[in-house]
Amino acid sequence: MKLRFLGGAREVGRSAILVNDRLLLDYGMAPGNPPAYPVSDVSPDAVVVSHGHLDHIGALPTLLSGNDRPPIHWTPPTRELALTLCRDTLKLHGGTYDCPFTEVEVGRMTQVSNEHGYGETFEGAGHEITFYNAGHIPGSAHVLVDDGETKLLYTGDFHTDDTRLLSGTTDRPDADVVLCESTYSDVDHDPREQVERRFAESVQTTVREGGTVIVPAFAIGRTQELLHVCAAHGIDCYVDGMGKYITQLLRSYPEYVRSEAALKRAKSNARFVTGKNGQRKRIARKNTVIVTTSGMLTGGPAMTYVPEIRTNPVNKLTFTGYQVEGTPGRELLEYGRAEINRQVMPVSAQVEAYDFSAHADRNGLKAFLASYTDTPVLLNHGDRCEAFADELQSEGFDASAPELGETVHVE
Repeated sequence: MKLRFLGGAREVGRSAILVNDRLLLDYGMAPGNPPAYPVSDVSPDAVVVSHGHLDHIGALPTLLSGNDRPPIHWTPPTRELALTLCRDTLKLHGGTYDCPFTEVEVGRMTQVSNEHGYGETFEGAGHEITFYNAGHIPGSAHVLVDDGETKLLYTGDFHTDDTRLLSGTTDRPDADVVLCESTYSDVDHDPREQVERRFAESVQTTVREGGTVIVPAFAIGRTQELLHVCAAHGIDCYVDGMGKYITQLLRSYPEYVRSEAALKRAKSNARFVTGKNGQRKRIARKNTVIVTTSGMLTGGPAMTYVPEIRTNPVNKLTFTGYQVEGTPGRELLEYGRAEINRQVMPVSAQVEAYDFSAHADRNGLKAFLASYTDTPVLLNHGDRCEAFADELQSEGFDASAPELGETVHVE
């Protein structure tokens, strides 16, 4: 089997792996200024998508330009999430370098869509392919690819621990080679129960003291997890931004969440913001909790809320996800100020960060790979793939970290 690494090798973002020159696994982008895309144009016979995050699907519509119409295979939630994110990219950046596709190409995604559930084997570009639950976001999948001679397990992004929204992955299919993400290979997450308790206590204290809490959150997965947490701890909250739509969307796919009833309760506990008639500014003056996009303060309703609450030291911003270098969220954490609405604003409100990651940490990665001690392991989707490969080698693994653009032959 031949693997060509077009993105995601020794980096996080723009995941794209071409298998046997015919089958493409993911086709993402790396948000930034400017954004980064896979390093080579390709014309695959079929595409398989592991899950619906921009770093795995952000360049997908570009494959449908001209006369190319490769079928796209994914789970039902991944289809909906990918379409939602691509349409949002069009809305925000259409006609600029930040959006390398058109509305026509996004529309074609629906024409070539093929949906598959977990455990269902299907054919793609001459390969037998099976999805397994990856526990990362609803619909996320490990992808097992069999070309008749070699079985490749592409982990995609995954989580081994249970969260309120999802159960951690327990699937460990037989494989001849494993291509494994390594995002948090040097991090040990605190137990989720401790993180959740600290978050809830902090939020409740601020509200009790008369403050407002802004909770920047990623729309997919993170917003829903935080709504679960608020409901479980009796915290009244508002929800705003794309997370509102995604929350409603996921209720249509109950088999892809841990508990349909819990998601229903979480939604019912939150009040949905319409944004009409100055509603956001009024809510920002209340002593309440607002879960809103964007998770890194790069846009969305957070651009209204932060200026409204920033001058009062009783108020609080609680980040719940990783803040990429160069984003306003990262600047605020490091320097106490950030560029909001094209203006650098000092923030007197308290700023905190909580690790609600949906990725396996160092222990989770090793626990997963413990099922593959006699299997070659290729590492991608991480900032320290080489170092982690060296570490695994010292523990007896046949591990390596392919470079961007490299072609690897595996058996």
